[in-house]
Amino acid sequence: MPNGFVNVLKAPGITSHDIVAHLRKVYGMKKIGHAGTLDPAAAGVLPIALGKATRMLEYMDDVDKSYTAEVTFGYATDSGDDTGKVIEEMSSYELPTEDAIKGTLETFRGEIKQCPPMYSAVRINGQKAYNLARKNIEVEMPERTVFIHDIKFHEMKENGFVFSVKCSKGTYIRSLCIDIGKKLGIPTVMSFLVRTHVGKFKLENAWTTEEIGMLPHKALYAMDFPIKHLPEYKITEDEALMIKQGKKIDVAEDMQITEKFIRLYTDKEFAGIGRYVFSEHKIAPHKVLL
Repeated sequence: MPNGFVNVLKAPGITSHDIVAHLRKVYGMKKIGHAGTLDPAAAGVLPIALGKATRMLEYMDDVDKSYTAEVTFGYATDSGDDTGKVIEEMSSYELPTEDAIKGTLETFRGEIKQCPPMYSAVRINGQKAYNLARKNIEVEMPERTVFIHDIKFHEMKENGFVFSVKCSKGTYIRSLCIDIGKKLGIPTVMSFLVRTHVGKFKLENAWTTEEIGMLPHKALYAMDFPIKHLPEYKITEDEALMIKQGKKIDVAEDMQITEKFIRLYTDKEFAGIGRYVFSEHKIAPHKVLL
């Protein structure tokens, strides 16, 4: 059974779950998961983990993501995109200038507060928000802090504009589009979204489902490909045996480790993830792949 990652180019109109179901047939295996759900209408990078690589997904939680989005002026929906129910319309408004839009985008750079859209996977009292929304149950969405590393204007459209953004985990681009409209004084929706990168997975290197179907093993990345942001540590065969047995291993006194999780390697292979115990200056097994 293959173990590794696939960089899928998700097309609009299908769900992340559809992609997983398709790849289960392609690779002939059930143990497949994905990192970072994309809305059905959105397109772009969807990292998929196969086999033992599914155990690496949790270490991708903190990676940054990038998107290109289209904003349309004049109306708002309950979902924040153009697939939702219209809840506000403005038939007459003055289209903002390019400079006004650029200036507004700059105000979102850095740490910001935002509320996830009601139609999202955020859990409210144990239930996903979109399930509550479908039942017409109104709840107050919890505000969250996210970080916008970069945000750029790209081009004007007939009744909107296109921009790109690089952001931290947990950022909702639909909410960002709504908030941009509020600052400009015009209701807005996100009319299209493409995710251009997730950590080390980039749009230019993504494979369509058809391409993966033709060359499934060529599309496969190694299990440690997306977690290269974690520090690397070489272990001996004796230490590998200790890790496999669930035991901690000593770290050389002059070795400085500042991260909680570490990639472990023998001379032959990727051995898994270790957890650095700061108080003991030791490495404990966290995810063993040997």
